[in-house]
Amino acid sequence: MSAKKKRANAPAPPASDKPATLKDLLGAETVAKLKAQAEALKAEEAKRQEERRQREKEERLAEEKRLENDFEYLLNNSRSDWKKFKE
Repeated sequence: MSAKKKRANAPAPPASDKPATLKDLLGAETVAKLKAQAEALKAEEAKRQEERRQREKEERLAEEKRLENDFEYLLNNSRSDWKKFKE
């Protein structure tokens, strides 16, 4: 069996030697604009989802109303246990 070589752990770089991030490279005004744009996109997406949810709810209610007027549907889906109405 071959002997395993031990690797020395490399010391972590000091905190002051961190590489520059995009936030550091961009100006504060640009970062603020990007954050505002991100918030606007989130608000727009939330609005679209709410409209879609509302539209689906309206479609579901319209379908229920249509089925309430359909005699065949009511007959097939009614409880046909007439014993409890019998005296």
